[in-house]
Amino acid sequence: MVLYNFKKIQVVPGNKEFIDIVLTRTQRKTPTVIHSKLPISRIRSFYMRKVKFTQSTFHDKLTQILEDFPKIDDIHPFYSALINVLYDKDHYKLALGQLNTVRNLIDNLSRDYVRMLKFGQNMFQCKQLKRAAMGRMCTLMRQQGHTLGYLEEVRKHLSRLPSIDPTTRTLLVCGYPNVGKSSFMNKVTRAECQVEPYAFTTKSLFVGHMDYRYIRWQVIDTPGILDHPLEQRNTIEMQAITAMAHLQCAVLYFIDLSEECGFSLEQQLDLFDNIKPVFMNKPLLIVANKIDRRTLDEIDPSLRARIDSLVSENKATLIPMSNFSEEGVMDVKKTACDQLLAMRVEGKHRSNKVSSIQNRVTITMPKPRDNKVREATIPDSVRRRREAAAAERAARGVTA
Repeated sequence: MVLYNFKKIQVVPGNKEFIDIVLTRTQRKTPTVIHSKLPISRIRSFYMRKVKFTQSTFHDKLTQILEDFPKIDDIHPFYSALINVLYDKDHYKLALGQLNTVRNLIDNLSRDYVRMLKFGQNMFQCKQLKRAAMGRMCTLMRQQGHTLGYLEEVRKHLSRLPSIDPTTRTLLVCGYPNVGKSSFMNKVTRAECQVEPYAFTTKSLFVGHMDYRYIRWQVIDTPGILDHPLEQRNTIEMQAITAMAHLQCAVLYFIDLSEECGFSLEQQLDLFDNIKPVFMNKPLLIVANKIDRRTLDEIDPSLRARIDSLVSENKATLIPMSNFSEEGVMDVKKTACDQLLAMRVEGKHRSNKVSSIQNRVTITMPKPRDNKVREATIPDSVRRRREAAAAERAARGVTA
């Protein structure tokens, strides 16, 4: 189940559209004609209703925007970090805070002008107070043009984000660009990731789904990562780092043995050393891809020794694979899923929930009722049918 559905966020209108919507609704939903010969109490209530309705419409529209957008501190750390990477958390919070401030200012303005309208002496004075109140409200909204534009761009981008469930069973594919991550994704899932012979074809997180042991699994294809300090990584690379840091998943680190990706095997191993802190407490597989071009036995002995040392130090599993010949693809899938399942089951065993359930569960083992051996039997009708079929094949000279 997806925790957050960002596609349901309503469109954020621009400042001019926002004002037009509110004023049009006020004109349509409230009386439009008042006569000066009516009692002053009727005139006051007429203009007070206009001001209150305008304030209520502004309040409801702004509240809808503030409630639709996710709160950084209330959502899963993965989405919180992803929003920080993509949109800058401080700018995002500042934009929502400005709309909240405008909403409170409009409420205070309405309260003050309604109080003054209660003491209006004539129709002209009441009308001028109403114009001043609505004019100041519209001025406040007109000043929020950049804020509303920024939130609309964020909404568009959020609606295009993949629906990632941070709590479900997840396989995360990472490594240098062009090492075969997207091709593997296309092999094991129903996704259709773009595969091209140049770097950074994948520029954002892609999600695919597959079934293993009658369970639905989530596979995430991450953009390629280059080997440089964390502060020098761009937005595309930081999406992959964010996913590895905050998702409880099995990590598949791909290396290209043929070095056709444009990066040497030594560089790929250096990147592994650089980002291995985010692999802590996660099942880790090092996938040696493109063995159809070059096998593990054909690489330099010093590099092979370094790969073996990385596998032993990080308690990882080394699996050779080829997307082209599909050799080892199912082994990678099976091993990663089995290791992640074992880790999740072990974690549930350590929790308090399991002990409370085990006290109420009784496992019954069947016991034999006697010592008689009961072998499998084939009914006579089935045996005769098989013999007849065998005789017919023998007559035709066809072997079974």
